[in-house]
Amino acid sequence: MSLAPVISMRGVTYSYPGAASPAVNEVDLDIGPGEWAALVGANGSGKSTLAKICNALLTPTRGVCFVMGADAAAPGSPEEIRKNVALVFQNPDDQIVASIVEEDVAFGPENLRLSRDEIRARVDRALELTGLSRYRLRGSFSLSGGQKQRLALAGALALDPAVLLLDESTSMLDPEGRESFLRRLGDLNACGMTLLQVTHRMDEVVHARRVVVMERGRVVWDGASSDFFGGEYLRWNFAEPQELILYRELLARGFIRQGTVPTVLGMLGSLCL
Repeated sequence: MSLAPVISMRGVTYSYPGAASPAVNEVDLDIGPGEWAALVGANGSGKSTLAKICNALLTPTRGVCFVMGADAAAPGSPEEIRKNVALVFQNPDDQIVASIVEEDVAFGPENLRLSRDEIRARVDRALELTGLSRYRLRGSFSLSGGQKQRLALAGALALDPAVLLLDESTSMLDPEGRESFLRRLGDLNACGMTLLQVTHRMDEVVHARRVVVMERGRVVWDGASSDFFGGEYLRWNFAEPQELILYRELLARGFIRQGTVPTVLGMLGSLCL
């Protein structure tokens, strides 16, 4: 028996005031527990709006959105939903609320009224996951742009959410920092956390197991990442990731088996030794 989706949308439409057309238009979408789905599309395709609907920051103009079984439009639901669903924005300054790093990470757990020991454990873990442990007593606004982005991510992880929404939230990280964090996301996903990642970077999409393509507010393709990189990505002129180029080269030389999802870890795990 399949598990109920953690996010379920039916006919979801959202129009910003004064806009000529809906930002999100008649979207049907289910995200299952433990999935890692990448939400991709051109600028203005509706990706960020859809993520905000998932976190009950926006209420659909039409249609229904259930998150963790709760109707996102029902009174009292948004507060409950945000206990289980964390959203990390592209601009970290929009989420930093405290002047000291560890105090900012502790802000969310404190609002959940957790015990002091639990708050400390969550802060320590979130700082370690994001590589900020040595900056814990640093002033939040003295951090670099990339460090601020990791701080916003740490604050979300400290909530211990069942679902993590990431809206272009690695855009200010350098390549090494981005790859490190993606590996951490893989660890979290392996432990059961559901990830919905808004991104335009194909080198991030290869880490996901599912790809949802949006165009003009609609979902125009939804499937496994292996199928997406099997050729579907060409339909929307997405850039070819380096991982896919390397995958094909290794495949041609007989070092890797056909059908492996083109990620670095997938390639290493299927090398013919």
